[in-house]
Amino acid sequence: MLAVIAGLIALYFVVLRPVYDYFRHAANARRLHCETPHTKTNSLPLGIDHIRRMNAADKRDMIPDEVLTIYKEEGVSSFQHWLGGRRQLFTAEPRNVQAILATQFNDFEIPENRQLNFLPMLGQGIFTANGQLWSHSRAMLRPQFTRQQVADLEIEELHVQQLLMHIKPDQESRWTGATNLGPLFFQLTIDSATEFLFGQSVQSQLQALPGGMSGDHNAYNWRNLAQHFDDGTRHLGSRGRLVHLYRLHNPREFQEDCREVHAFADHFVKQALKRADAEEKAEASGEKKRYVFLHELIKETKDPIELRCQLLHILLAGRDTTAGLLGWTFFLLARHPQVYSKLRKILIETFGEYDSPRDITFERLKGCVYLQHILQESLRLYPSVPLNSRMAVKDTSLPLGGGPHGTSPMYVRKGEEVHYSVYVMQRRKDIWGPDAEEFNPERWTSRRAGWEYLPFNGGPRICLGQQFALTEAGYVTTRLVQLFDEITAIDPTEVDKHQYSVTSAPKSVLVNLHSSK
Repeated sequence: MLAVIAGLIALYFVVLRPVYDYFRHAANARRLHCETPHTKTNSLPLGIDHIRRMNAADKRDMIPDEVLTIYKEEGVSSFQHWLGGRRQLFTAEPRNVQAILATQFNDFEIPENRQLNFLPMLGQGIFTANGQLWSHSRAMLRPQFTRQQVADLEIEELHVQQLLMHIKPDQESRWTGATNLGPLFFQLTIDSATEFLFGQSVQSQLQALPGGMSGDHNAYNWRNLAQHFDDGTRHLGSRGRLVHLYRLHNPREFQEDCREVHAFADHFVKQALKRADAEEKAEASGEKKRYVFLHELIKETKDPIELRCQLLHILLAGRDTTAGLLGWTFFLLARHPQVYSKLRKILIETFGEYDSPRDITFERLKGCVYLQHILQESLRLYPSVPLNSRMAVKDTSLPLGGGPHGTSPMYVRKGEEVHYSVYVMQRRKDIWGPDAEEFNPERWTSRRAGWEYLPFNGGPRICLGQQFALTEAGYVTTRLVQLFDEITAIDPTEVDKHQYSVTSAPKSVLVNLHSSK
């Protein structure tokens, strides 16, 4: 009898349930007027050939460009692809992205794969949370990015001056030697992010000077942590590219990175918890304190693990995205001297010379049109998050991608992932013109972008920190361009390799700079 029951159960799950689901989904697709999307074929079982291809691109530091090549090979802006036995949907279509992020927001959420992938290093936080947990995290973070908070640039000037300690022009020629700006921008942004978000800087720029801990001797030792954080996020990227097979990538080095990164976060949490009582007393006495995210979060929870997770999520955003924007901006400026010259002329006219700057404020940076066009164009070509995804929480559809021409709706089953590429979308020649892959800030003179331009995401989950990132990048760019009247790329023909993990930054920004003074 038990054997019969077991056989019937097996028959249900192996034969009857799949057949039922097939006809149910087919009926749903017809009801929603969906057609089958273009299919990317595999040459090896389970899409092993695709995984190998992406791993090879990863080793060449060319992941986003490889994805762009795949879209060009397929000749469509949306397609389906089977990986590891599961159907994955891919799109670079603005209307689909708008549906996923805004008009059909409740149909999609952060994929479980991403949550579990990030868990060992970052834990559960705003960038992996869904539902009430996400709403709570976002509500806690929103006050940090008020206009008043973003407009405070006095602290930023201190970090810029510490950056310039690492750039020493020759006294006679006034040219620097070969200088890699990329790592310097990462040091600057970790200092400003930790001070802005957590109330104190890790002083990474001072620690990186000859002599090491020449700043505050109580500062956390950033030098070892930087490598672990960078390596850890690269491992997260490698795991993420395996989609639901992410567990296959869990090397011992990644586990060590996680331990060190947790120790770094716990250092801040421990200090903040110790100060919590004193902060509450000061607040009760009416003493005005600058808003600090971690201090506010402690009012909601004193769970050190929860605090650590939120801290690491914000650190990833505050450090990596702005550093990437600065890196790509100067990577491009070094290869377009005419743009640099025009920008410098405008910045000097607007904000004065380096030694006598005037009125470099949030409002005036935002109103400096050509500077904003350059940042926009940099973000168009090199968005901080070039690849992203969502998972359907119900049977639904997307407006385009179905049928032989991709003009019909595309059916999405509950539990399926949709991968959308802002990097591909923002380089589509049918949207941006024949020069879509060229750096042309002037294109923004008469253009107002819609959903085809999405460097800060969109919809309810739009980046809260976008004005912070643009203001910091604008300020740092202004001060460096004021000081250096020329910038040249060491190798103008160098391929734009990506330091791509969860976010994108240039592999190197190797330049010569000429001081104006």
